[in-house]
Amino acid sequence: MSAEQGLLIGGEWVEPDGGHYEVVNPATEEVVGLAPEASAGQVRAAADAARDAFGPWSRTKPEVRAALLDRAADIIRRESVPYAALARAETGATTATALGMQVAVGEARFRRYAKGALEPTETAIGPQVSPAGPMGRAGVFGALAVRQPVGVVTCITSYNNPWANPAGKIAPALAMGNTVLVKPAPQDPLSVFRMAEALVEAGIPPGVVNVVSGTAVGVGEAAVDSPSVDMVSFTGSTGVGQRIAEVCGRGMKRQLMELGGKGAALVLDDADLDSAVRGIGTTFSFYSGQICTAPTRVVVQRAVYEPLLERLAGYIGYLKVGDPADPATVVGPLISAAHRDRVESYVELGRKEGARLVAGGGRPAMERGFYVAPTLFADCTNDMRIVREEIFGPVVVVVPFDDEEEGVALANDSDYGLIDYVWSGDVARAFRVARQLRAGGVGINTVGRNMEAPFGGFKQSGVGRDVGSYALHAYSELQAVVWPG
Repeated sequence: MSAEQGLLIGGEWVEPDGGHYEVVNPATEEVVGLAPEASAGQVRAAADAARDAFGPWSRTKPEVRAALLDRAADIIRRESVPYAALARAETGATTATALGMQVAVGEARFRRYAKGALEPTETAIGPQVSPAGPMGRAGVFGALAVRQPVGVVTCITSYNNPWANPAGKIAPALAMGNTVLVKPAPQDPLSVFRMAEALVEAGIPPGVVNVVSGTAVGVGEAAVDSPSVDMVSFTGSTGVGQRIAEVCGRGMKRQLMELGGKGAALVLDDADLDSAVRGIGTTFSFYSGQICTAPTRVVVQRAVYEPLLERLAGYIGYLKVGDPADPATVVGPLISAAHRDRVESYVELGRKEGARLVAGGGRPAMERGFYVAPTLFADCTNDMRIVREEIFGPVVVVVPFDDEEEGVALANDSDYGLIDYVWSGDVARAFRVARQLRAGGVGINTVGRNMEAPFGGFKQSGVGRDVGSYALHAYSELQAVVWPG
């Protein structure tokens, strides 16, 4: 059990006004550490500290920002083993996931945006000949489009990856010359404080990075509505994102929102079913389905419907559910008892709605921990809530279709549009279908990602794009500079 954690405000570690609360290991239900409960006043003070630091930091040379981000990445690599142990304890992720997909990805993102700090911020625009008129004499006018930092960015991060998600916000924001106020998810904030410690050791100036945490709604509200904040970057549920957007709209604050998902995996009759099962099966195992990009909604052509169900049920049988510290474990717990209850309520709802339970549906025989068995529902229809709503757990629903046109229509019949997937043995057919899907990204015969490709959602899955150079654009304003030739 670690010592009581302080808040990082203006370069100082500060005692929280609201005391501390327990961070619980979702696999063992033991206390991992004590996280600080900030007051709304402390959150506003952190935003003000970021505002004070913005001017000097925004004027630092890109090479200085790049070197600092690189040093932070070095520290994260040096401490990767204890950092991964903490992430595993906070999130319930398996050892391999905590080390390889959480801490290592966090380090990689600091490396990427150390290089990103050196990317050109000016784009030349061709000269324009303007005749004389009310605006002045005739002339030839040159122009530049210049990307400038937005200002103070509030980064509100998700609980499913306390390294990759915060790093994907903090690193590009800093690279572009912004300062940040970070509010981590209350379930696993300690990893984000370790990231902040790495930045402090790397030499980040006081106030450039500020971290506050808390379980009270007022903590997040103060981080969004502070007049010192210019932009909010949020990852989380669509419902919370909508409330944040309302506040941002009143103040005309910039937004970057990665919200819910209900990814459709469109499996056509010429698909490699084993490949499709491996991809869809990541929903059961990777973060125990607590990932917005998961292919949770499987839309399958009838010719391969039963064979796919049989393979998916068999796949579940090979997944070991257990202690994340055990190297053999594939499926760990959900983040909390409350979330386990929520997922179980959807499983019960699926039964009541008439879906056929093919596998799972119960609670594994574990003495402690917030576990839900990988669950597969068949014979679903698009009007069922288990098909339409984000469950955020190891639950896959399967909907049959007859022809390609119907399959595309079913896939698009969703409030969400983050990432969809297409499996087909005909690449040209897969690309044609992909272009018809209303989603921010489409994986063809893969659930893999290209980490330079833009990431974000259509419809209620979000606003804006990040990842790669697109993140640098997201954390910048575009300024036009015009002069006479």
